[in-house]
Amino acid sequence: QVRLVESGGGLVQAGGSLRLSCAASGRTASRHAMGWFRQAPGKEREFVAAISWNRYSTDYTDSVKGRFTISKDNAKNTVYLQMNSLIPEDTALYFCAAQYDTTGWGTRISSENAVWGQGTQVTVST
Repeated sequence: QVRLVESGGGLVQAGGSLRLSCAASGRTASRHAMGWFRQAPGKEREFVAAISWNRYSTDYTDSVKGRFTISKDNAKNTVYLQMNSLIPEDTALYFCAAQYDTTGWGTRISSENAVWGQGTQVTVST
């Protein structure tokens, strides 16, 4: 069983930056694609970014490309989401997610098969 613990959320002004962290633990944690989803009030949860467990593949939703960067420290089984040029529309509860992948290159994380963290709030003020 993989366990995810997130940290790094907070309140920031528009144009500012935040870095989210998600530490994974468990026997197979190193063999999981990892990523971030977010859910704003009144909206459905949406995909933000993901990275393969070999770190060579990444994927982003269009609205964060060029502003957010996902990375992973394999020695720590920790994934990071560096968020720059934040805008109020980025305000949401951010969830870390992980899904077992046999190839090492996959970035797909599905709601049905993922392990989820507890969420960390990101609020961007105007």
